[in-house]
Amino acid sequence: MEATSVTGPAKNLIGFCRWAHSAEGVTAGLQISIATFQRRGNESQGFADAARAAGIITYIVSERGRFDRSIFSQMARIIEVAAPDLIQTHNTKSHFLLKRLRRSLLMPWIAFQHGYQDTDLKLRLYNQVDRYTLRSADRVISVCQAFSSRLTAFGVRPERIRILHNSVGPADHVPPAEVAAFRRRFGILADDVVILTIGRFSKEKGHADLIEALHLLPATSPRWKAILVGDGPERANLERLVARFNLSDRVLFAGMHRDVRPFYAMADIFALASHSEGSSNVLLEAMAARVPIVATSVGGTPEILADGDTALLSPGADPQAFAQALQRLLGDQALQQRLAECASRDVQIRFSPEQYRQTLLGIYADVMAGK
Repeated sequence: MEATSVTGPAKNLIGFCRWAHSAEGVTAGLQISIATFQRRGNESQGFADAARAAGIITYIVSERGRFDRSIFSQMARIIEVAAPDLIQTHNTKSHFLLKRLRRSLLMPWIAFQHGYQDTDLKLRLYNQVDRYTLRSADRVISVCQAFSSRLTAFGVRPERIRILHNSVGPADHVPPAEVAAFRRRFGILADDVVILTIGRFSKEKGHADLIEALHLLPATSPRWKAILVGDGPERANLERLVARFNLSDRVLFAGMHRDVRPFYAMADIFALASHSEGSSNVLLEAMAARVPIVATSVGGTPEILADGDTALLSPGADPQAFAQALQRLLGDQALQQRLAECASRDVQIRFSPEQYRQTLLGIYADVMAGK
């Protein structure tokens, strides 16, 4: 897996590996190691450090630059040392690496496809690399059913595709004193309704639509403040949009935070206005934290949330509709409570780590039996 920080997919992988080292996981007979990449000059090791802290054997593939061909020999050597029965890859570069090494490997290969973005030329190029690589994998695991048609268009045989949504455990308790400290830190008054969103500031995450929707909320709405947690290439544009709408005292940019639990604990509504989603970790986390949700009905989100039952869903790229959904939830505390309770029950049943593990173990058994 290529990751410098503990992203959503990295969090799921480390959680699964940590379980594999538990007494239950050892009984299942799993031994897992991770290979990841480090670009020279970029010393960020958040993912590798977290994997090692979880007790996982972690190999580093050192890169001199984006097109360093030595990664092939390094990865071949790691595979020789680790001698795996099965190889699992995440993300485009890892898929490409295994495709090129495949001729000399006998073990089965499982490729995870976490999502697609088409926002610039580089990402569209990466998608074409996936078109070249994924059809060679023994199984392709997609994080939502919505991506299946794209995989088959890439030439992946339908019988090789498996669906595995992300998972989330129970929400950790956050002491009230810590929540109160966070509210003071961000200038949130006792009667302010807190609208939270978490995610990378990139165009496909729809932050601009969320800000416009906040601008469209009527003046009669309960007093609210919105907290945007994250960072990314769109931050400057979003700050300018907030200023243009005169929302600088209502929309707060919190920056990056490794521990987002206090934000969920003080949130009254979670808002996700994405243009595209796979299996959103932040939606699952909000469900587990019992925060009522307004989200766009895009990608895999309707496979996680049911409109009017576990969330309010609106069309993608429609700030007016999103504002209407927000306004409906802001003005109805009974609806907030009902959605939060239903979502909390649903996430425990359908998206628990136990459910995730059993599905993935079944995929492992299936592909190993085929070999």
